[in-house]
Amino acid sequence: SLPFAPAIVLYQNIVRRFGHAASDRQSAYLSQAEIQAFAESDVLSGAIAQTVDNAQYGISCSELNNRFRHIGECCVKAFEAASLEPKLTCRQDLLDRVSQPMVQVARLPADMIVANGTSGNALNTNSSIHENGGSKDVMRKHMTRVIAEAMGAYKDIVYIGEDVTHGGYYLVTDELVNQFPSRVCDFAPDETTLLGAAIGFSQVGLTPIVEIPYAKYLDCGADMFFEAIINNWLSNGKCPNGMIIRLQGFGSGKFGGNFHTHNSLHMPPGIDVVCYSNGEDYVRGFRNAVLQARNGRIVMFVDCTSLLNARHLCGRDRAWERPYPSTNEIMGFHDIRRYGVGAKAVVVSYGDGVVTCLRAQQALSETCEMEDYNFDVIDCPYLNDIPDGLKEVLGDYEYVLFADICKEGQNPFSVMVTKLQNQDVLPKNWRFVSAQPTYNPLGNLLTFLCEEDIIAAYNDLVTMK
Repeated sequence: SLPFAPAIVLYQNIVRRFGHAASDRQSAYLSQAEIQAFAESDVLSGAIAQTVDNAQYGISCSELNNRFRHIGECCVKAFEAASLEPKLTCRQDLLDRVSQPMVQVARLPADMIVANGTSGNALNTNSSIHENGGSKDVMRKHMTRVIAEAMGAYKDIVYIGEDVTHGGYYLVTDELVNQFPSRVCDFAPDETTLLGAAIGFSQVGLTPIVEIPYAKYLDCGADMFFEAIINNWLSNGKCPNGMIIRLQGFGSGKFGGNFHTHNSLHMPPGIDVVCYSNGEDYVRGFRNAVLQARNGRIVMFVDCTSLLNARHLCGRDRAWERPYPSTNEIMGFHDIRRYGVGAKAVVVSYGDGVVTCLRAQQALSETCEMEDYNFDVIDCPYLNDIPDGLKEVLGDYEYVLFADICKEGQNPFSVMVTKLQNQDVLPKNWRFVSAQPTYNPLGNLLTFLCEEDIIAAYNDLVTMK
């Protein structure tokens, strides 16, 4: 026998007070006698009688009756006002109302977008020396710093999550509570409550940053997640829920299996999703996200675990450490980054896929001398729509490969590629590769997009007839 048997609590004879659709067809499952008995034991009438009988409430039956009538009149007026609103006749109006207008920011200058050269040389970014004296650091350190920068600049920003006062699951909020003790708040491990609280904070004029400890845990708060997003559409822009969601525990890794290395994305209409590959761009993009969120948009950052403390691209080159950008550098949704310019082919990716592509590029350069085996890499962090920056440069290439780190069938590039093809932007020769359509096991990287996948897809692309 099992040492512990499952416990089941069975509730019976519970009074059903309307079904899913309010006053549903109760006669289908209740007799007339049962319906009449329920009507005679009205819950509301009983609660009112108890309230009047309890002296501590100090309210009379007539006062409650007046309040009841007042609520009824408010409901009637609300329905009458709604009936006079303009009717929905234009499809574009329904598209425009999914989110607040995007705050326009200046595009990055060319010397920040392009990292000249290929492979290792491409990583010598052109950022000048800024306030930190030119020191470089890992992505996680820059993330902590830019969150503190934003909270210092805007008093309406609050940071909420699980264990965030102790640094969070990946130490991104390390010591942040010491700087902002009243604005960094822990919640119980309940993503529904966490996202619901974020909606409440937004509705009272605050700008919440919500940390979801692992990407898969977003499933637990899915109802509130979608509720937060659709509210702008439901209210025709009158009640937006401006916020930033930080989705951690994403992408390739050996720890925790599928529930801690999730690589599928929920991207309903009305949310901006970004996934940065390095700390420098994360800072620039976060500054843009703060502007968007304070204007009522919902921006979700997808943070790849393998990049948080990454220092090296190949060997011990420290090529993935980056300087902290100056305060005037902002990366809008339409900006991309380019590693190399002038090749006939390009591979487009995001997040830790950019690192995978650059390593594949390095591997090919060491084994092949043919010009056709040289390719540039484009980092495309905005995943909801086609960035203008991407459309502007795709015409430079004869071959395009899209490398998506999400699972096949659940990835953002599938939609992006379809749109590009419909708009006649893609060249004749293009291919698509993604992570495997399965779940991620504990302790290995078999299911994730890897260098071998990139090289195989690229070889297929450049040799296609």
